[in-house]
Amino acid sequence: MIRRSALALGLLAIFGTTAHAQGFPQKPIRLLVPFAAGGTTDLVARTIAEPLGRELGQPVIVENKGGGGGSIGAAETARATPDGYNLGMATVSTTATNPAINPKIPYNVATDFTPIVNIAATPNVIAGHPKLPFQDYKGMLAAVKKEPGKYSYASPGNGSITHLMMEMFKLSTQTFMVHVPYRGSGPALTDAVAGQVPLIFDNLPSALPFIKEKRLTALVVAAPQRVPALPDVPTFKEMGLESVNRMAYYGIVGPKGLPKDIVDKINTAARKVLQDPAIRKRIEETGSIIMADTPEAFAKQMREELAVYKDVVVKQKLVLD
Repeated sequence: MIRRSALALGLLAIFGTTAHAQGFPQKPIRLLVPFAAGGTTDLVARTIAEPLGRELGQPVIVENKGGGGGSIGAAETARATPDGYNLGMATVSTTATNPAINPKIPYNVATDFTPIVNIAATPNVIAGHPKLPFQDYKGMLAAVKKEPGKYSYASPGNGSITHLMMEMFKLSTQTFMVHVPYRGSGPALTDAVAGQVPLIFDNLPSALPFIKEKRLTALVVAAPQRVPALPDVPTFKEMGLESVNRMAYYGIVGPKGLPKDIVDKINTAARKVLQDPAIRKRIEETGSIIMADTPEAFAKQMREELAVYKDVVVKQKLVLD
């Protein structure tokens, strides 16, 4: 009798999960963006949400919950019930740079999330004010080497990907520039365009409009190859700084313990959506590159990025103010 009961429980555990996944989803799915509306993360989420909902058969509703460099919203996703109805957007800031620099982050990246799919990756760019005495990368490097500490740079905030990428750049080139953190890309770009801060390191989608209007000059980009919108701007790799040639990713995660068949169902649906030329065009117009990878590949990338930025924090002795 005991053996039969144990066997029955085992079969229920196996087939019960599958049955749950086959019936998923039976109600709307929440996709939490851990930043304010209007940024790149929000744009990517809203571009994929409606078609993903159609593919899954239930609406995917985007909600924004910013604060703490993305950690508040990310922590809410980590605490959610692992049933597939509460998902979150994951970025390098929420899963690598912020956790690397903030010892009080309210979640463990390695254990508290279930990676589902990396949707897209976005190049990052160092740009300068048009009236600076240099207007290309080599000129910038020569200037900051000649006068350490004279030049400052704006970033979207302490612990942001571009803050730590600039620290990586400084480490790699043995240069020093003063960091001026802001509360997001918007105010940082405003002061950079006004010339209040001479340089800015930012995600390409938010900086590109100002570059196109010649209110900022792009000096170097972090991307696999030159960006079509900026054909004359070299990549860090071209400049011999492959370690700094890193992009910002935008993916979907769930809380820990999310059943594999639900993960696979969402991943398959998302990858199918990302094959749609219209969806690809909308994302690629921001300067982003479609990724559409497997859960395993996304998990590996998250681990690698966290390790890279932890190393930068240690070597640069970075702490939150």
